[in-house]
Amino acid sequence: MGVRRCGKSTLLKLFTDELRRLKIPNKNIIHINFESMKYRNITDCNIFYDYIADHIPEKGKAYLLIDEPQNVVGWEKAVNSFKVDFDCDIYITGSNARLLSSEFSTLISGRYVEIELYPLSYKEYLDFHDIEKNDQTFQAYLKYGGVPSIVELGDNVDRINDVLDGIYNTVIIKDVIAKSKIKDAELLQKIVAFLADNIGNSTSANSIANSLVSEKRIENTKKSPAASTVENYIGAL
Repeated sequence: MGVRRCGKSTLLKLFTDELRRLKIPNKNIIHINFESMKYRNITDCNIFYDYIADHIPEKGKAYLLIDEPQNVVGWEKAVNSFKVDFDCDIYITGSNARLLSSEFSTLISGRYVEIELYPLSYKEYLDFHDIEKNDQTFQAYLKYGGVPSIVELGDNVDRINDVLDGIYNTVIIKDVIAKSKIKDAELLQKIVAFLADNIGNSTSANSIANSLVSEKRIENTKKSPAASTVENYIGAL
């Protein structure tokens, strides 16, 4: 489980490499990434089950590596059935805004282990970029964060900002707004900006609502948003 672009799919690929290093036959490793158009026809649990059943090896344990299955209707029914019908280990990734821990525990019956994955720590950031620990690299880490994919962009600030902006918009718009059924996307983004500007300061829903108007973050209105709305939006975040 982890935020978008933190490296979940890469972790699955590394695990696949480890299985092959341990001489697990390729036919026993079934890796599906549902973000690939290759699997666009697997739309519900029945098709999903049939696909896996057709690829299960006759001998030996199967290793099922399933990347982002949330768009498959009833995917959890298929996964629970795999555990009953086949000799297999199952590994699933999920963006935590789309598949929260509390939901996962109700969807998957029986025992499972949740591994939380985060962007790079500062030490990992140094290793990733092959750079030394100093004030300059720490300031860069504070500014750009630990998203692994930006290591490929070097010092291209414009490209880095484009990547980070894309991740931000995806999380806010596609995850938070869609999941929590936010009606006022502009207000949500104003609240995000306010919170980012006021890290470390004590505040309240009322003061945020009033500040958004007084600082002219919300245009063409003299009325503050309701404190309950601000509280709900912060809860969604």
